[in-house]
Amino acid sequence: MMCAGRAAEMGARVLLLEKNKNLGEKLKMTGGGRCNITNAILDNRAFLANFPQSKDFLFSPFSKFSVKDTFDFFESHNLPLVTEARNRVFPLSQKAEDVFITLEKYMHKYNVTIIRDARVSGITEKKGHVVSVQTKDKKEYFASNIALATGGASAPSTGSTGDGFKFLEKLGHTVKSANPNVVPLTVKEKWVHALSGTALTFMTIRFKQGGKTKLKKTGKILFTHFGLSGPLILNSSYEVKKLLNTGEVIASVDMFPDTEENELDRRVWRLFEQNKNKKIKNVLPELLQKNLAEVFLQLPGIVGPETEVNEITKEQRKAMVKQMKDMSFTITGTLGLDKAIIADGGVILEEVNFKNMTSKLFPNLYLLGDVLNINRPSGGFSLQLCWTTGWVAGSDVGEKIPVSQKRDSKDAV
Repeated sequence: MMCAGRAAEMGARVLLLEKNKNLGEKLKMTGGGRCNITNAILDNRAFLANFPQSKDFLFSPFSKFSVKDTFDFFESHNLPLVTEARNRVFPLSQKAEDVFITLEKYMHKYNVTIIRDARVSGITEKKGHVVSVQTKDKKEYFASNIALATGGASAPSTGSTGDGFKFLEKLGHTVKSANPNVVPLTVKEKWVHALSGTALTFMTIRFKQGGKTKLKKTGKILFTHFGLSGPLILNSSYEVKKLLNTGEVIASVDMFPDTEENELDRRVWRLFEQNKNKKIKNVLPELLQKNLAEVFLQLPGIVGPETEVNEITKEQRKAMVKQMKDMSFTITGTLGLDKAIIADGGVILEEVNFKNMTSKLFPNLYLLGDVLNINRPSGGFSLQLCWTTGWVAGSDVGEKIPVSQKRDSKDAV
C-alpha cells in the first residue's frame, strides 16, 4: 500500500493485486490491534543496530526514508502518533484500523486501482525483465514494473503464506526457507503450564547451557499453557533457537532481580515472624501473586501449602528464597509459523539492489518488506522496514516514468 500510493503520487498508473477479500489483514492485527507503526529511535545507525545481520544493506534505503520520515508521513496525513514504553510508536487513537484507513485514503487520492481476491500464481520474465503477473483465475496483467510485497510466512491466516518465495525461486532467486524468529517458547515442565495467564512484570531470565549463562534479559514475561511469551521472550527467541541447535537449554527466572538473596531472606523472615500462626498458603500471596504462590508451593523441595509458618525451619525458608531467585525449567523449542510474530526467510540480500529495492536479476522487479531475508526484533521494526522499502520502491518507479507518460499512460506498475 505504501509503495502503490507513493508510485501513484509520483505519477505512475498503479494496479494493486490483493490476495484477500480485504486489504491490510495483517496490518490490522499488528500490535494487538493497536499497530506498532515504528520504533522512535531517530538516529539511523542506532535504529539499524537492531538489524545486526542486515544493517549494512539497509543504510541506503533508510537514508531516503527514515523513522523521522514515517512520523512526518502519517502525521501529515492526519494520523497523530504517540510514543510509549520501549520507544514503541502507535496511532494516538490506538487503532490499527486507522493506520489502514490512512493508507487506503493515500492510494485513493492518487487513483490506485485495486483488485481484491486476486490470487497471483506466477510472474513471467523475458530477456532479463519481468513482464506480467498471472492470477489463478487465468488472468494476466502486464506492467513496466512489478513490486512484490506478499509478506513472509508468519501469521498465514492473514494470507501471508510465503507465496512470494515460490515466485522468486521460479525466477531464479536464492530464497532462504522461513523460520519463526520472534515467537513464543515451549517449556517441558507442567508447573510452568499451570501458571498460564500469569505475568511477571519485572524479573530476570537467564538462558543457560552447560551450566553457563548464555543470554540474560530483564523485563516482563507471560506464562502460557505451552510455556513463555511476552515481548522479552519474543525478542529472545531467535538467540534461544540457535542455542537449542547445540544442546539443551535451561531457563532460570529470578523473581526479585533487584534484591540480593540474603536481603530477600530477611524480608521473608520478617513476613514469617509477623504471621507465625498462619498457614503458608495464606501468607505467601503477600510476597507473590496468588496463583504463582499456589504453584510455587507445589514445587519439589518446597513446603506444602498446608504447612504452618511456625513449623518452617531456617533451612526450608532459605530453600524457598533460593527457589524464588532461581526458578529453573527446560526450554523445548518454539511454536510454529502460525504463532510467529516475525519469521525470517526470503530472498538473500546479496541479490537485492538496496538503492532502489530492485532485484539484481530483474531491474524492474521490486522486492519489499518480508520477502527479504531480514531478521529483526518486535517493537515496530518490521513495519518500519515496510514503510521504508515501499516508499523507496514507489519513488524509484515514479522517477523512471518520463513526464510525458505520467498518469495518462497505459503502463501500470
